Amino acid sequence: MHPPESNLVLLGGGGHALVVAEAAALAGHFVVGFYDDRPDAALARRVAAVRLGSLDDFLNAEGAVSYIITIGDTSTRAALEHRVRRGRPAARPCRALVHPRALVAPSAELGAGAFVAPGAVVHSFASIAEHAIINSGAIVEHECRVGEHAHLAPASALGGNVSVGRATLVGLGARVIPNIKIGHDALIGAGAVVIRDVPDHARVVGVPARLLDA
Repeated sequence: MHPPESNLVLLGGGGHALVVAEAAALAGHFVVGFYDDRPDAALARRVAAVRLGSLDDFLNAEGAVSYIITIGDTSTRAALEHRVRRGRPAARPCRALVHPRALVAPSAELGAGAFVAPGAVVHSFASIAEHAIINSGAIVEHECRVGEHAHLAPASALGGNVSVGRATLVGLGARVIPNIKIGHDALIGAGAVVIRDVPDHARVVGVPARLLDA
């Protein structure tokens, strides 16, 4: 077990940030506050969390700080992380944040800034890359690989040895059979059942899943 983060800030204050903030508190982290471009962001309205400024304010500040990106959209997460690396290199992503009611196998690997939500299961020798989201009740079976900024939506499931590319969204309740490869920046629609490989940038829906433009 790693010690809790003592100076964690959240980048984003919307609905996903509400979930991450509560998970952080339950796991013993101390959240200093959040950055969001909206003064009336959900975190400020719902739990009276401290808004520290806009995202530009975070990028223009100085000094080392630990952060986690609390925005659910995959492309927005990737773009923001790119801006942070260029604009504030002293900032570092926090260690993976795991809700106390998630189950992560000892042999699984979690990248910095990844988030594993309550009820999620990450099985043996799975690999979750930096800044990925394994949302509520999602299942990641043995030896799966989930890329940077990818988002497995609530109740989605990956069979064994599935590969999910960078910044890909696997939608609410979607299922992927074992040994499938899903490319980068792809979208798997809610409730889809994926039985064939999915190329980069593809959008697939249905049972079985088919290309949207097919």
